[in-house]
Amino acid sequence: MIRRVLAAAVSLAALATVPSAAPTVSRPLTVATAKGVVEGAAANGVGRFLGIPYAAPPVGDRRWQPPAPASAWPGVRSADRPGAACAQTATGGGAGTSEDCLHLNVYAPERRTDRPLPVLFWIHGGGFMSGSGDLYDGSQLARTNNIVVVTVNYRLGVFGFLDLPGLSARGGGNYGLLDQQAALRWTQRNIAAFGGDPGRVTVSGESAGGQSVCALMASPPARGLFDRAIMQSGGCPSLTSAQATARGKSYATAAGCGDSAAAVSCLRAKRPDELLAAGRDFGGILNGPLPVSGVPELPVAPGVAVRSGRFADVPLLIGTNRDEIRKWALPFAHASKEQYERVIGQQFGPHAAGVLARYPYDARNRTYGAAYPLGALWTDSSVFYGMGGCQYQRLADQFASRQPRTYFYEFGDRNPPSHSPAQPGFAAGAAHAAELPYLWPSMSPTPLTPEQRQLSRAMMRYWGAFVRDGRPTTDHQAPWPSYRDAKLMSLLPGDRSRAVNSGAYAARHQCSFWNGIDYDWLTTDPMYLARRAGVSAR
Repeated sequence: MIRRVLAAAVSLAALATVPSAAPTVSRPLTVATAKGVVEGAAANGVGRFLGIPYAAPPVGDRRWQPPAPASAWPGVRSADRPGAACAQTATGGGAGTSEDCLHLNVYAPERRTDRPLPVLFWIHGGGFMSGSGDLYDGSQLARTNNIVVVTVNYRLGVFGFLDLPGLSARGGGNYGLLDQQAALRWTQRNIAAFGGDPGRVTVSGESAGGQSVCALMASPPARGLFDRAIMQSGGCPSLTSAQATARGKSYATAAGCGDSAAAVSCLRAKRPDELLAAGRDFGGILNGPLPVSGVPELPVAPGVAVRSGRFADVPLLIGTNRDEIRKWALPFAHASKEQYERVIGQQFGPHAAGVLARYPYDARNRTYGAAYPLGALWTDSSVFYGMGGCQYQRLADQFASRQPRTYFYEFGDRNPPSHSPAQPGFAAGAAHAAELPYLWPSMSPTPLTPEQRQLSRAMMRYWGAFVRDGRPTTDHQAPWPSYRDAKLMSLLPGDRSRAVNSGAYAARHQCSFWNGIDYDWLTTDPMYLARRAGVSAR
């Protein structure tokens, strides 16, 4: 059971596995793009155009190459169903998986206005290993806010992030990031035909999508492709070129292509399923793909770019969830006090005693005595790539020090709907990705309660206001001040959402302690940590 729960958490797009509800009434709707006419369908006031190619299929000689322009097509191309999700081993894709996957989806209000509409460009999560754009039905966001929504696929795993000498002249390790930029360029060229404004594009994403947003903000070739940004539960991690190349060589050996002189030709000759099978160790919660820095598309590591001010200076909405990492502590559900303390000692060394004093083993909880405190300290310390807790607050501080229109939130509904298999008696809380059904209601596995629906409506309106104006300012909702005022928005069910002092957030996550010690990010998968500690999965 624990393995199934963790697998659902590893697939960061797993909360999006419910397909969008079919429209009750639809009618054909055509739009002319730069490459040809597409025919989608309009229903309930929103036009849906699915599976539009924004780049050439990255197959054959184009595997492990930067994205090439899509070919034009004659006549009218059907856009009434999504294209294939990008090849992946983890569940979390949409309409089947394939290397031929560089498609996007557009949701646009059917009724045109005199002024072009702002655009929300969404990058899905999934640890750069799984997921697809069609899992996020943008119809309700488009209808609620009178905006255009674009969701996109990009190459994943070994297809999107392999770095190996001789693989390509440009883009090694960052093909997925270059795909995102190609989709943004498509948006700049074509979104006006759907009623959108190419001068008001907000790039947004959650988890790996949020990490992609940070990388795009630090990428010189992406400058000018967007003018606002939203980062949900995604920090600014990256690999150096040397680290990515070392991983690439290790993967080539695992794939049976260890001869360095022939590794590239050997890999190119393999079928997609063979590459996926060999790449099972090419991804994980803490050892999966990441953007690669030190190259033309990302010359400076995103975290360094933020600290030094070398990033796109655009309004930013950034936030996290209160119990961000709790689910990933489930492998320690049955850990003893001794096993828990040994893991803390191995991770925090000379600071272990201080950590244990603040996050003691809960001897009263016979099943989760280690999982809850471990989930809390992993969240507060931000050791999962800087997500959640104190380092994430520092990231918001760094952005706000240079960009006055920075808005910070903490999502705090601790009883959200979840697709993850239930672990008896375990409360995941406001865990990673828990906010997604509130912004993309078609994803919710169960009906929201009246108070949750109220929060969902409020969040959609806050996000829509930011997309329109670069400020999450709405009528009849709690005001959301800039983070420069040391205030963040606490998002809670019902009418309880309020701006709170940044000090309250810091106190809740014990940041006075974490900000006062040195420690590294965790680089070992929690399940491996638990096995190494001798914890039984039962």
